[in-house]
Amino acid sequence: MSSMIEMKDFNMPELDIYARLSEVQLRRIYEPEPGIFLAETATVIGRALEAGYEPLSFLADRQKLRELEAFSPWTEQVPVYVADHEVLRQLTGYELTRGLLCAMRRKELPDPGVILAGVRRVAVLENVMNPTNMGAIFRSAAALNMDAVLLTAGCADPLYRRAIRVSMGTVFQIPWTYLDGDAREGALPGIRRLRENGFLTVSMALREDSMGICDPKFRAAEKLAVILGTEGEGLSDATIAACDHTVRIPMSHGVDSLNVAAASAVAFWELGKRPDRE
Repeated sequence: MSSMIEMKDFNMPELDIYARLSEVQLRRIYEPEPGIFLAETATVIGRALEAGYEPLSFLADRQKLRELEAFSPWTEQVPVYVADHEVLRQLTGYELTRGLLCAMRRKELPDPGVILAGVRRVAVLENVMNPTNMGAIFRSAAALNMDAVLLTAGCADPLYRRAIRVSMGTVFQIPWTYLDGDAREGALPGIRRLRENGFLTVSMALREDSMGICDPKFRAAEKLAVILGTEGEGLSDATIAACDHTVRIPMSHGVDSLNVAAASAVAFWELGKRPDRE
């Protein structure tokens, strides 16, 4: 690590991205080009690097330097800022999770059509605004047979630090992008595009006339889009009306619904099944 730099001055401008800029500011730092995000823990950083994200610098607790050895091709090319744990805590204002952060450059997101052309099971999120839920949904999508994730403009950023952390880096392992338009303007943008690409659209909603989640029609579908809505209110009525089918997860003990992250895991497990994966 020939680029290791001992931190002695908290006011070093190179440390602004770790200590003084908000996540919104990091996202916009290179506008109109994609901005920066922060990845933490060796596992998450490794997954981002494997996915081709470009590191800009590392920030490490001195006791965690050994973990950086796995990233030697990159640490030899970018700065590695190092200090004792207490110094880092004072700099960032919080406990560094496992003592390792990496600032990375964002990528240009692909067009939705590019993603839809190569997948058969896709999760679509309408205005899911909580980063923790976003991270959990990505982790379930990656683990439970979803091929990609599409988001409306009102969704939380999957590359916010908390979302990345909760996802355990799976945001780097599954393709994703934003749909054109804003779901708050009416039905989910992209419904027509999903249909044009041959997808059966299934909305997850609390409707008495909904179909059972285990209906064999869904497993038999060549292409299927599983659509989930915002925390609390769920999907908009316009989106539900625009979908081919509505599905409800059966509840017991008087519980009316699951948190969207929990519901996504159930939905992806069942609706992600298809003949070629039997």
